[in-house]
Amino acid sequence: MNDGFKEALLAAMPAVRGFARTFERNGPKADDLVQEAMVKAWANREKFQPGTNMKAWLFTILRNAYISQTRKRRREVEDADGALTGSLSEAGRQQGHMAMLDLRAALAELPDDQREALLLVGASGFSYDEAAEIVGVAAGTIKSRVSRARARLAELMDETGGAGLDPSETAPLRPALC
Repeated sequence: MNDGFKEALLAAMPAVRGFARTFERNGPKADDLVQEAMVKAWANREKFQPGTNMKAWLFTILRNAYISQTRKRRREVEDADGALTGSLSEAGRQQGHMAMLDLRAALAELPDDQREALLLVGASGFSYDEAAEIVGVAAGTIKSRVSRARARLAELMDETGGAGLDPSETAPLRPALC
């Protein structure tokens, strides 16, 4: 059966290629489709019933292969330069954890009054006046302590390879981070 099957398969190939061109106008893509159909036909040669129409059987395989490819292409997104996949990736969580450890260690090295002022204003979100009232000092003193704390924290974070906070940054730290 394999010899007769092989001969019938080879004899039907020009017709199958012509049929593939109705699906794919691009010659190389049509050839790829024919190749896929022929490979599937050869792999399933025991399912072919001798005496039936070989071309019809191959056309069915080709058509199904084309439909499968079309469905697959609809789900795929072209991303030749990798921009889309780059935007979909997520940085490892260990980096954030390590930065958090560095921040905690740096905060621990600050003098108590500077750490307190920084946590009140930066992490807890109090205004300078409110923090000054809580601590019992002038608002200018709190501003000075926060400024010095931020500058020292930035130095410490740079030394440990941490996030490198900008001392001029006024964005508050989140309470959960401290």
